[in-house]
Amino acid sequence: MIDFKNIKYLKTGSDKQRKVYNFLIESSIFELLKEYNPILTGTIPIGIDLPDSDLDIICECYDYEKFSKNLKSYFGKNEDFKLWTNIFYGIKANIVSFKLDKFRVEIFGQNIPTYQQQAYKHMIVENKILLENGLDFKNKVIQLKISGLKTEPAFAKLLGLNGDPYIELLKLESNFV
Repeated sequence: MIDFKNIKYLKTGSDKQRKVYNFLIESSIFELLKEYNPILTGTIPIGIDLPDSDLDIICECYDYEKFSKNLKSYFGKNEDFKLWTNIFYGIKANIVSFKLDKFRVEIFGQNIPTYQQQAYKHMIVENKILLENGLDFKNKVIQLKISGLKTEPAFAKLLGLNGDPYIELLKLESNFV
């Protein structure tokens, strides 16, 4: 099983994963964010990314004001920098996005341990589904994403899940514990 909490797995992954690893090391993003226990989530770690997929980094922050100030200080001069607050399923999140080198980066902070955040849990469930269902299933997910579906709706469609795909995928988490 891949330890997604440590980006070293990217060093031996696909060409894109190796490029992402080198980018994260050279840019020091994880070093700058280390007090927030960052984890790279989303499609790149599990190999279902598209060419324009961004790097999704989740963080745990308990002082949103300090987190926002730090993100502005670290990344505010980067191209297309944006900082905003949103509520996801009743939980506040501070989010920044920016472009650095060839990558679009989105950093997401909530006052929840990173390994308990929905983005991490979705990635773990999706990875296990991909491992169980093989390459054909993985290619179908990618094709649905190319056609415009987001990741979780693509999984839900292929699995025949009804309702909110983000919630329905989390319900599958207990199948993998």
